[in-house]
Amino acid sequence: MFRKDNWEEILQALTANVFRTILTAFGVFWGVFILVILLAAGNGLENGVKKGFDGIATNTMFMWSQTTSKAYKGLPKVRRYDFRNSDVQSLKQALPDLLYVSPRNQLGNFNGTNNVVRGTKTAAFTIYGDYPELIKQQPMDIVQGRFINQQDINEKRKTAVIGKGVIAALYAKEEEVIGTYIKINGINFMVTGVYKSKQQGGNAEEEQKNIFIPFTTFQQAFNYGDKVGWMALTAKDEVSITKLKPRILELIKNLHSINPKDDRAVGNFDLYEEFNKVQSLFTILKIIAYFVGTLVLLSGVIGISNIMLIVVKERTKEIGIRRALGATPGAIRSQILTESIFLTIISGMLGIAVATGVIMLLNVFLDSMPPESNMMFANPSVDLRVVFIALLILVGSGLLAGLIPAQTAINVKPVDALRAE
Repeated sequence: MFRKDNWEEILQALTANVFRTILTAFGVFWGVFILVILLAAGNGLENGVKKGFDGIATNTMFMWSQTTSKAYKGLPKVRRYDFRNSDVQSLKQALPDLLYVSPRNQLGNFNGTNNVVRGTKTAAFTIYGDYPELIKQQPMDIVQGRFINQQDINEKRKTAVIGKGVIAALYAKEEEVIGTYIKINGINFMVTGVYKSKQQGGNAEEEQKNIFIPFTTFQQAFNYGDKVGWMALTAKDEVSITKLKPRILELIKNLHSINPKDDRAVGNFDLYEEFNKVQSLFTILKIIAYFVGTLVLLSGVIGISNIMLIVVKERTKEIGIRRALGATPGAIRSQILTESIFLTIISGMLGIAVATGVIMLLNVFLDSMPPESNMMFANPSVDLRVVFIALLILVGSGLLAGLIPAQTAINVKPVDALRAE
């Protein structure tokens, strides 16, 4: 392996027909290049999608009341019911694995009739009644002032946290916002905070047009009594909300006398389950990338094997002379395998280097994109494990490519080899 004569002979054999060697090496180069690029693209897509989940408590489910579809305990088949404040307390007491149980009420939306007034300006916005822990479940940055706090809840303060879209509609440019008042359905609320949504994509602009007020204030100001529109439930890190969901639904059904088999009565959306589906999708994409890249690489290896067979055929007389001079079958096999592995590794490493350069340029381009572009593709990269895996594949491929030609070479009898033309 470390003899100078061996390497001189290897280089002489590979440079005897440079064009053929380059075409042979290109198959392995292309296979490794495709493998690395596919894995980097998969990671970039995964990073972009996860960026969309940034700040969201993914171990969360949302739950709302719907119309029942089955009769139960003498109650009619079709019946409307509402969640109550007592349901929130019952869930917290019965299920200690729940980290947050956040009730929420909603009034209007940005596409509805005008419901917010400030001076001579009026506009339509979505009004939410929430608890302080919402900010730990929903991604947003407080850029001025503060979010709702527990004192706001306890004292039913008329405070409001507004988005950038609300400011654009109701305030003049550079006008001070904190401490000013807005009128929601005829009731004055003091602005105590301004938020900026972290959400990306098509709904990013609409997410800036919300107004958050204390949940208790919402119920009192808009005559909701103890009614709860819907809830956001987040489980502790060590517990899956998906596993808790059957117990949550069972408890709600018991509290509101709903048939245990009525699956339509309680609407719900399991964010954790959907997030896991996305994770599974990226795992499948990685497997596909490895599969496609390996197949392309194998096609290159087959090309190397075929060329090595031709090389062995051309060097039949040389092999016969070496055998006649005392070269062992192991020495001949080692020489052919070394040539095959060397060609495979050099072309493969060149493929890794070029793919790395392409990925670096792509990252530079993505970093230059403005944040508001909302690209669902971020930081395409391949970790060192993939490089080591690629190296192992290359060594294995080189052995595989050279094995048949090497065996063919040592099977040639010295006398027959010397007679070859």
